[in-house]
Amino acid sequence: MSLWTSLEPASATVDPGSSTTVRLRVRNTGDIVDEYHFEPVGALAPWTTVEPRSLRLYPGTTGTVELTFAPPRTPDATAGPNPYAVRISPTEHPDAVTVPEGNLTITPFTEVRAELVPPTVKGRFRGRPRFAVDNLGNTKVTASLSGSDTGDKLSYDLQPGNVQIEPGRAAFVKATLRPKQIIWFGSKQEQPYALTVRRSGTEPMEVDGTYVQRGFLPGWLATTLGLLLALSIAFLMIWLTYKPQVKSAALEKPEKAGAIAEPKPSAPIKTPPPKPDDKADEKPEKSGGGDEEEKKGGGGGGGGGEEEPEKEKKPRKVTAATAVRKLAEREEGRHICYRVYVEDGGWQKPECDGAEAGSVGAGKAVKALNVAVSRTNGVTGASAYVIDGWRKGDEWEKADDGKNMYLGSTDGDINPMQGYTMQVFDGSVCHDAYVKDKQWMGQSCTEPGKWTYGGSPMELNLQLEAVRFTV
Repeated sequence: MSLWTSLEPASATVDPGSSTTVRLRVRNTGDIVDEYHFEPVGALAPWTTVEPRSLRLYPGTTGTVELTFAPPRTPDATAGPNPYAVRISPTEHPDAVTVPEGNLTITPFTEVRAELVPPTVKGRFRGRPRFAVDNLGNTKVTASLSGSDTGDKLSYDLQPGNVQIEPGRAAFVKATLRPKQIIWFGSKQEQPYALTVRRSGTEPMEVDGTYVQRGFLPGWLATTLGLLLALSIAFLMIWLTYKPQVKSAALEKPEKAGAIAEPKPSAPIKTPPPKPDDKADEKPEKSGGGDEEEKKGGGGGGGGGEEEPEKEKKPRKVTAATAVRKLAEREEGRHICYRVYVEDGGWQKPECDGAEAGSVGAGKAVKALNVAVSRTNGVTGASAYVIDGWRKGDEWEKADDGKNMYLGSTDGDINPMQGYTMQVFDGSVCHDAYVKDKQWMGQSCTEPGKWTYGGSPMELNLQLEAVRFTV
């Protein structure tokens, strides 16, 4: 070995978003002039800068190289000790490669964001917003969730009530708001509320929303019923007070005719019983209904009066468009519903607004996507990126609000999907994809009116297994 190295210091600490420098001292212990090339290796290599990249040293001389580490303030900069290394390759002895190693400790930081989707919900008996909590720090976040409002007029059901979120991931919580008093008559009322994220050692984070409670019956109906009740009571009081005296004229006639003696009834006339011969001559009267019913029974004989059995009705398929239209009727705001076609499993039921669609950890690939939106002025997406290339070149699929858009193919000869592109025209779309052997890739949101790619990095060629979307 014709090289001596030393890291000063061997262990260093750096905050995400800032930088630190470590010196690498190199001495040529050989007997010839040699040139050394330096290259950072390992997980920290993308954030490591070497200056200079090469040194030319005479025998017995020492040179210094500076290693600058600048990890970004993102979840990728994992908190804790992280090993690093530098590969030193001599020009004269290319086989005598030296790799000095050191340790860089990245300090932890926490950044949590929360959002209500949608921020305003409407309903008579309940409202169902979704609560998204994102961990943008580099350490796991454990938090409890709760709701509150002025006057304690609402009750809250949060599923789940506690979350643990890995760095770079998000948790989606289903919230159900119920008013403690029902508005039977009258106009709608707005009730501000807040959902709170509580973490140990930090101030609670509140996200404000509004619940618009509608009356069970409209106000004009209450006014009309009140007027009808008042008129009914007034009419009853008038009737009881001024009830007319009614005499029946049928009682006066017998009094006037009472002087005339009524004739006495004569003895009843007895009718002799019929003779036996008379009974024999009597014939039962035929009913004319028999011929008529035969006519109604229809020609051709054999049970003309029986009803034909009803044809068995096929169940109606529930698509993403069906689900999003029903959701839009119950709740205002932007919505997105979607379902996936799973290999060897067929179409699954639609999911909406951040719920998970597909199979996580089961190894079943997604072959096609069915997407529909409401109140976003439509949705568009590129034909699904499959493992052997873009299925339809640069073509785009587009659907208006409440209509179905399909990406990918259910054809058994076409490979499963690897990714997708998505865009809505009013607002932005947030998406996350579960990829084979890589798990969830992390939520990403587009700028308003822009499109984005989601799924496996194209160079890895990994199949898509599950998705979730919000708008």
